[in-house]
Amino acid sequence: MSLTKVNQEEMDSLSSKLKNIKCVLLDVDGILTDGRVVFMGKEVGWNRFFNVYDGHGLKMLKQKKFHIGIISGGDSLGLYERFQHNLGLDPNMLYFGNEEKMGAYEEIKARHELDDEQICYMGDELFDIPLLERCGFSATVPESSFLVQEKVDYVSKKNGGKGAAREIIDMILISQGLLS
Repeated sequence: MSLTKVNQEEMDSLSSKLKNIKCVLLDVDGILTDGRVVFMGKEVGWNRFFNVYDGHGLKMLKQKKFHIGIISGGDSLGLYERFQHNLGLDPNMLYFGNEEKMGAYEEIKARHELDDEQICYMGDELFDIPLLERCGFSATVPESSFLVQEKVDYVSKKNGGKGAAREIIDMILISQGLLS
């Protein structure tokens, strides 16, 4: 899979917002996955299929000292394994099991003394709209509802679970001169 190149005109129009980003917050189902869930038994519960490009993008953000948070209505052992153990994300930045996400957003914002303009949020569902409207840069995937797409700064060219988050991460890093 090759990563999608965003055209220069799109980057120029979004650059002023992307340059401010210090924190990237992501939904899971439909953004970091293609939305499928599979039941793996009582010990594991519901699990998902993740994309290595998105995972590597999160590692790049971590290396560059960005704050990274995962805010998901879903919850399972697999989520903790992927984000805390496999990718090494801060467990205090992982919020699972609540579709009302504004509380998590506010906690992250206060903990890291961030302004809304410094936060990127990527979500795909109607309950993500309050965060998408509030943050400094918002994005979604092409398969999200048109009601969500109308609220965001950018709709990725890649589908959820197919490198969509990585597309946004690359845009942020390029706009800040951290990736050529």
